[in-house]
Amino acid sequence: MLTVAFIQNNKEKVLEGLQKRNLTNAKDLVNRVLDLDKERKEVQTQLETAQADMNKLSKQIGQLFKTGAIDKANELKEQTSVLKENIKEYSDLLGTLKNSLQQVLYLIPNIPHPTVPTGSTDEDNEEIYKEGVIPTLHKDAKPHWDLATQYDIIDFELGTKITGAGFPVYKGKGAKLQRALIAYFLDKNSEAGYQEVQPPYLVNEASGIATGQLPDKEGQMYHDAKDDLYLIPTAEVPVTNFYRDVLLKETDFPVKNTAYTPCFRREAGSYGAHVRGLNRLHQFDKVEIVRLEHPDRSYKALDEMVQHVKGILRELQLPFRILRLCGGDLGFTSALTFDFEVYSTAQKRWLEVSSVSNFESFQANRLKLRYKDENGKSRLAHTLNGSALALPRILASILENYQTESGIKVPEVLVKYTGFDTID
Repeated sequence: MLTVAFIQNNKEKVLEGLQKRNLTNAKDLVNRVLDLDKERKEVQTQLETAQADMNKLSKQIGQLFKTGAIDKANELKEQTSVLKENIKEYSDLLGTLKNSLQQVLYLIPNIPHPTVPTGSTDEDNEEIYKEGVIPTLHKDAKPHWDLATQYDIIDFELGTKITGAGFPVYKGKGAKLQRALIAYFLDKNSEAGYQEVQPPYLVNEASGIATGQLPDKEGQMYHDAKDDLYLIPTAEVPVTNFYRDVLLKETDFPVKNTAYTPCFRREAGSYGAHVRGLNRLHQFDKVEIVRLEHPDRSYKALDEMVQHVKGILRELQLPFRILRLCGGDLGFTSALTFDFEVYSTAQKRWLEVSSVSNFESFQANRLKLRYKDENGKSRLAHTLNGSALALPRILASILENYQTESGIKVPEVLVKYTGFDTID
């Protein structure tokens, strides 16, 4: 979340950034923050004045008792009861104002980086890179959901029977290919200096708020009301929260972690042919990279993460492109996001497989994640994350782009993980 000081000192910049996001009530939210903070400061001053008066009076009463001026001391004690009531009133009001201010700040998204293009929908995203050759398939080529049935590697109907739509069952070589992709991604990330970790798959409300999933995406998360825990939509949430309320040293940067987790998303309101098969699921596997950086180096780190994901897709030999997200399609917490899409030849469409983002200090402010600079001053760190990679659409693209009349070839880089080179 944005700091109050940043909003105060950069009001016009904030309003311009929120306009790029097409936030219609931006001015009202910003003015509400400034008004609440002004009121908070006034009440804080009143509270501190009352507390100072109470301290002064208490010392006077103590001195009077010591000198035997009991009547005068008791007279002053009566005045303290009024001050106590005032202090309680100011304290309660201050707590209410701080909470109200926090709730309004939660509603304001991050300010887009200057390079973020204007636009309202994903159609306005800017293609900045494209690589790879789209294969020419045989005349009887099929989409992945038909291939999954033909080779008995993914059972969508069984998943629906057990749980519901969007929870597929991977079988045989399909399950092995899924496991191979996870191991391959983790190995590639580890080679790039990311420490492998295994986080919990459920998080508490404080964790969801700290990374910005709450309250923004509350309706998209699975929630256990009895224990007040949320199933994670991405490993970004628990891994980034490793560093909630942490004070780092400058020499700790960069902090780099990678994690495999299943991910759970309600995906409410997602319907149509574009969500068929593996295109959109309620439960799916993903390998994530999470990075903490010094503010001066976070955009260099973002570029390194983009190059890293490029390298993985090159080794898989999948045609891909990179999009710079426009203001209207940018995630709530992100300052700049690059989406990677691979081409699904059988479906004749691009499928998103990764988002790589710099959140700057937005998450760190919620996390209270700071570091000591060279002058000993406490400053907010920058956080970044990316998918390296999300599995469902990668798997869909492999099945479709590598299909032949006699079977589905396995990308060469994965054969040492699968133990087979063809699904037939």
